[in-house]
Amino acid sequence: MADEAVRPGLEGIVAAAQALGAKKQAPGRGLPPVHLWNPAHCGEIDIFIRKDGVWFHEGTPIGREALVRLFSTVLRKDPDGIHLVTPVEKMKIQVEDAPFVATRVDRDGAALRFLTNVGDEVEAGPENYIRVEMAPDGEPRPYVHVRRGLEALIARPVFYELVELAEERQTPQGPTLGVASNGAWYPVGPAWAHQL
Repeated sequence: MADEAVRPGLEGIVAAAQALGAKKQAPGRGLPPVHLWNPAHCGEIDIFIRKDGVWFHEGTPIGREALVRLFSTVLRKDPDGIHLVTPVEKMKIQVEDAPFVATRVDRDGAALRFLTNVGDEVEAGPENYIRVEMAPDGEPRPYVHVRRGLEALIARPVFYELVELAEERQTPQGPTLGVASNGAWYPVGPAWAHQL
């Protein structure tokens, strides 16, 4: 996407997000309160987030990392999909899987801390759960909750790190590998899978 070719809707979202102070995400800095805004739905915008976390506009990758980070701060999940939201506009976008990708995990005492591809830092626990779905091909699809229903797909190398940190527990379904974070325990696969 050429910077000069930004359409008015997209330009409006950029301007509004910048005005709201969402230009940079720093640790401890609050995000815009998109959950409090109820603008009129303005339709769809040709933005697509591929499952590997690459953002596209009109079929072309958005090459400016700062712009992607800016847009990520005004994402909201509603019953009808994921939208870019400002106080005056709400535009639906397409997301192939999850809007974010967890690219790193660190153990910090009793907590697992994740870093996403857009700079969000998430500490897993009761409010930010980890879940693992099994894809039709039998491959695990792991996610961590980031904020208000938005999740990050846990990148394969990061998932392997989680499996290395996992410990077996007895569950009603049988012995299961899982990880603990902030007092919560999350299975990283189905019961018995690690014994096959």
